[in-house]
Amino acid sequence: MKKVLSLFVVVLLITIAGCSKKDEACPSVNTTAPASEVATLKAYLDANNISATADARGFFYTITTPGSASKPTVCQTVQVAYVGKLTNGTTFDSNTNAVFPLSNLIVGWQEGIPLIGTGGSITLYLPPSLAYGNRTAGSIPANSNLVFTIDLKAFK
Repeated sequence: MKKVLSLFVVVLLITIAGCSKKDEACPSVNTTAPASEVATLKAYLDANNISATADARGFFYTITTPGSASKPTVCQTVQVAYVGKLTNGTTFDSNTNAVFPLSNLIVGWQEGIPLIGTGGSITLYLPPSLAYGNRTAGSIPANSNLVFTIDLKAFK
């Protein structure tokens, strides 16, 4: 009887472990900024002589260092150093060792960080709809274009 009970417990544990969240499908991010926001952001880049690559989803980026070939997915946790600025140059946030589930972050980060690997560095130029949209967030005014410089230290 003990063998049957032990076998049942082992099968139950394996079944429960098989239902962990890690096996769930990774949600895709399919947000595209409106053309008006993209045009405003492009005008900022042009006025400041910033050469950046346009992404079809409506943000711009420059990769300073590509990092490793392996890149994070939105379902992973990232360890980053970053500086967030308004387009007037005002820093609104920074951290030298932040750890976040990428899926919990703004859409622009979810779409931009997977462009680099560990050791990589990217600057993201984000329109409002890929950042905080029409809401105020701390010292970030509503409908703000944002600039993030991000170093990807690790992901898992």
